[in-house]
Amino acid sequence: MSSIKNILAINGSASRHSSNLSILKYIAGLGEGKFKLSIIEDLSVLPHFETERTDTNVPAAVVDFREKILQADAVIICTPEYVFSIPARLKNAIEWCVSTTVFSDKPVGIITASASGEKAHEELKLIMQTVQAIVHEETCLLIKGVKGKVGEEGEMIDAKTEAELRMLVRMIEGL
Repeated sequence: MSSIKNILAINGSASRHSSNLSILKYIAGLGEGKFKLSIIEDLSVLPHFETERTDTNVPAAVVDFREKILQADAVIICTPEYVFSIPARLKNAIEWCVSTTVFSDKPVGIITASASGEKAHEELKLIMQTVQAIVHEETCLLIKGVKGKVGEEGEMIDAKTEAELRMLVRMIEGL
C-alpha cells in the first residue's frame, strides 16, 4: 500500500482573497484522501532576497520555506501574471532557492491563473527548468480570464476549468 503524497502548494498572488488561492484550496479538496496538500498562502513573510545571505545567516522564514520544498514529494505553484511577469513575491521566494538544490529533480506543477497569463506562464516554466525542477506539460495549466471562471466563494463556475483542474489532480496523483 503506497503512502499519501505530500504536496506543497505555493500561492504566488499578493491578494488575500485571490482566485489563485481559491484554486489551490479547490485542488486540496479534490485531492482529499489521495494526497496531502499544504498551502503557503502568503509569501510576504520572506524578506527581500540578498545574495550575501544565501548560504550563511539565512533568515529563519527562508530556512522554513526551503525545508517545506525539500520535504514535499511535489510542488504546485499557482500564480497570476503581474505586468507580463510573475509577481515579485514569487520571484523573491524562488531567488532564495536558486543557490540550493531544493527544486532539483522535484516534480513541479504550474498553474497560471490571470486575465491573460501567457508571459508569466512561460517565464515560470523557464525559471523552474533553470532550478532543475521536473516540469511536464501535463502538469501545467494556463487559465485565462480567471475572474470569470472562479466564483467569489472559491467555487469553479466554468465547466472547462473544473475539468482541467480535475485532470491536473489526476496527473499530480501519478507523480
